[in-house]
Amino acid sequence: MNLFKSHFWYNKSQRNGIFVLIVLILLFQIIIAFDVFSTKEIIDVNNAEVLAFQKQIDSLKKIEKENRKPKTYPFNPNYITDYKGEQLGMSLKEIDRLLSFRKTNKFVNSKEEFQQVTKVSDSLLNKISPFFKFPEWVVNRIQKKAVNSIKIGNKTNYKKKETAVSTVDLNKATAKDLQTIKGIGEAFSKRIIKYRSKLQGFSYRKQLYEVWGLDREVADKVLQKFQIVEKPTIKKVNVNTVTFKELLKNPYIDYELCKKIFDYRDEVAELQNIKELTNIQDFPKDLYDRIVLYLVAE
Repeated sequence: MNLFKSHFWYNKSQRNGIFVLIVLILLFQIIIAFDVFSTKEIIDVNNAEVLAFQKQIDSLKKIEKENRKPKTYPFNPNYITDYKGEQLGMSLKEIDRLLSFRKTNKFVNSKEEFQQVTKVSDSLLNKISPFFKFPEWVVNRIQKKAVNSIKIGNKTNYKKKETAVSTVDLNKATAKDLQTIKGIGEAFSKRIIKYRSKLQGFSYRKQLYEVWGLDREVADKVLQKFQIVEKPTIKKVNVNTVTFKELLKNPYIDYELCKKIFDYRDEVAELQNIKELTNIQDFPKDLYDRIVLYLVAE
């Protein structure tokens, strides 16, 4: 009994302390239960200040959302990649049409030509064409063409005076001969001759359309005045023994096609006929007649 009594025996000071503690505990319980310090004020969400603040928050959210969107900068549509085309909203077929067109060493020089090649819809063209950026000489040429059209409408356009040429053979025409064609200046005449040298001479009339930046209308004028009188003698290489570097010199073979030809050559050991090239997967059959101008299977 004395053991229990010692635990429950308190003096007057201790009893007073316990009493005060109990009172404090009860006081805190009452405050919590009745939420004495809580405010009963109701915030009016339709208040002018609240609405103005919410509008400001919405505006900042909108700006942040716009900043997170991928931005489109001016670009040359001739160099659109698969990734870039997908970002612009082009389909795979539309992208492939552009890439196939570019493989022929041709360029689109206006948004109309871009649509003609890719077959994109008017809505998509209107969306992305403001970002098209063509070389300065292309822009100048389009502006010049527009000025000429106005002059024709005002009947102030004059025909270029006919100038005698040294030859009508396209493979022997000089820069001055080519400059007698309206639309062919010093730069284009040099470019045509440079491409002619790369080809070792024009074998087909349609090869003239491959000259970079040359308008089809201007090329038609050239072919009206000049013809392929004498076909060039092209030095052919043996597809079975040619090196990778030498094969890349073929103006119609890029790195990817060159690799495929070498893979096929390793697979069959030796090509018996140059027509076997068409057995290669994704071989550009539309360029076959030009590719084999420089190759032979021996």
